[in-house]
Amino acid sequence: MTGTDWRPAASLETLALRAQLMALVREYFAAAGVMEVETPVLAAAPVTDVHLASLATRVAGRGNFYLQTSPEYAMKRLLAAGAPDIYQIARVFRDGERGAQHNPEFTLVEWYRRGFDLDTLMRDCAQLLAKLLGAGRDRSGRTRDLASPQYLTYRDAMKEYAGVDALEAAPAELRVCVTRHGIDPPRAAPDDRDFWLDLLMSTVVGPRLGAGRLCFLHDYPASQAALARLNPAEPRVARRFEIYLAGIELANGFHELADAGEQRARFEHDLRERAQRGLPAVPIDDRLLAALQHGLPDCSGVALGFDRLVMLAAGAGRIEEVIAFPIERA
Repeated sequence: MTGTDWRPAASLETLALRAQLMALVREYFAAAGVMEVETPVLAAAPVTDVHLASLATRVAGRGNFYLQTSPEYAMKRLLAAGAPDIYQIARVFRDGERGAQHNPEFTLVEWYRRGFDLDTLMRDCAQLLAKLLGAGRDRSGRTRDLASPQYLTYRDAMKEYAGVDALEAAPAELRVCVTRHGIDPPRAAPDDRDFWLDLLMSTVVGPRLGAGRLCFLHDYPASQAALARLNPAEPRVARRFEIYLAGIELANGFHELADAGEQRARFEHDLRERAQRGLPAVPIDDRLLAALQHGLPDCSGVALGFDRLVMLAAGAGRIEEVIAFPIERA
């Protein structure tokens, strides 16, 4: 601590811009007839995803609870109970994440649209981002064209920027590709395709996406489906997208999986993977599975990193420039 760390890390001007953007989010969804909801920050079950670490706490008389990495599970329970289109501005938490674009506590704008397929949701995202960012310049000084997004498959992006076929390459080939791009892999790197694909995406491909305009990266490998449906026309890929602008990942969206049996199988696969990696065992969210069994309406949903959006709007290079009190000052 120092004598000045009581002060906010972000300027008051930036915090005013943040408030303006949050008001525009609410204005957009109010005009579209999307209902704002609130769900618990604490829940009895966390995500099982091996790439996300939940923060745990204990509640007297109730046992272990987890700070949510996303409001997704609870929002899907609302949809299964008959809620209309919904959105939430949520405070979420992910352990072990701190860097230029990461803070352990951050803000997500998450929404679900009934009857939307992935293409319709991508257009919805483009409209919201155009409203929020408007005409401006990216950090390199180039003009942003938010009216003409780029739509690029995961496979095509990997071929163009990394020179490898994401659906065909074996782990050994991906390892060679990583080395060819001047990246030193960790010594204990697993013999796992998705590990190498994630490394290439985060270091080689992602930073080159969204130069001057939005890039919708879609049709991820099925092994990275998470909570998305597989593409019936090409089951090797999932109906999932991410949005990039100026090399920054802004959002992650799915045509939502509604099959309770398939979702349970994915959770159980995650738990086996966690055990193999020596990660803590966590409970499966049986309430989500019960909601899916009851019936999730056909819908698509997306989570938008609000702090990163403010970074782009403010021309900031680090996330603490747009947060009042990042973890070091919390």
